[in-house]
Amino acid sequence: MLAGVVLIAVAIAAVLLQLRAPESGAATTAPADRPLTERSLKLTVPAMERVREVPVFDAADDDESALRRGVLHSEDTGMPWEAGANVYIAGHRLGYPRTRSFLVFWDLNVLKRGDRVILENSDGTRYLYEVFDKRVVPPDRTSVKEPVEGKSIVSLQTCTLPDYSRRLVVRAELVKERPAGERGRREQA
Repeated sequence: MLAGVVLIAVAIAAVLLQLRAPESGAATTAPADRPLTERSLKLTVPAMERVREVPVFDAADDDESALRRGVLHSEDTGMPWEAGANVYIAGHRLGYPRTRSFLVFWDLNVLKRGDRVILENSDGTRYLYEVFDKRVVPPDRTSVKEPVEGKSIVSLQTCTLPDYSRRLVVRAELVKERPAGERGRREQA
């Protein structure tokens, strides 16, 4: 247990040391290896401090450039507009300082039943989900990417602390779709 606490302290200290202001002329974001496509998504989780319109990149699970620039939608899973889909999104717990990945899913563990997850596609359609499940699984448990019968869901995944040996997966069910241009009151946090 003490080793785990020490590991967390060392990781946090390393991250905090990198937080200093960028030197003049230094880039403040990761390079854009590829442009966003018409299938681009933005992720907002009102209960999470750092998740406000975070870009979601459709990519292979090991695409580190996508993870540096936001969060990654596993390209072999469904999209929000597909009935019965499991939209599987992974993000870093620590990430890279001065990028959209930095601490993006740091507090994923605080989500609880009923918390909202919002995905917005490039045409402005918003998909509102509510959390219904949270679990910790081994990294090779691919069944968490499969659809859930009778539901359209989004799954958010990050590593567990202190040693990143497992995966925290929070799942939320689609409860409302608001087409682009629809007038009405905005979803509240």
